[in-house]
Amino acid sequence: MQRKMILTASMAALLGAATLAQAADDRLASERLDEVLAQAGDFGFQTYEEIEVKRDDRVEVEGWLDDEWQAEVSFDLASGESLKEERRKRDGGAWGLSEAEVRDAMALAVAEGLVAFEELQVDRDGRVDIEGYDADGRELEVKSRDGEVLEVEHE
Repeated sequence: MQRKMILTASMAALLGAATLAQAADDRLASERLDEVLAQAGDFGFQTYEEIEVKRDDRVEVEGWLDDEWQAEVSFDLASGESLKEERRKRDGGAWGLSEAEVRDAMALAVAEGLVAFEELQVDRDGRVDIEGYDADGRELEVKSRDGEVLEVEHE
């Protein structure tokens, strides 16, 4: 009976460690935003709607290349390659955040305790939602608009 409990506890610890390792793959340290913006800028992004961290140093960026072309591109940060590209011609003009505005929104989130991010989203009204983690590994969500923090949620 005691052996069974030890095995069960060992399996739970291994599964917990694997889950944490997998979760860490789905986030980037906030200071790595520069890498993301450099690759996206080289690709031609002018404004950003969403930046989402995927597995294994892969990031998906959605935004606008100009006033007509919206794009969704997956980048491999390690190699600098674009892995998947989708472009759509749209009416209505570009919207989203400039590179400087993305940096400002991330700086606000970092000031609230964010050390790693999973996703940055902006809506048409300019509201920015950054999801990630604090230094203790707790989930953190920072919502802002026009350079001001609107809400901070710790989970």
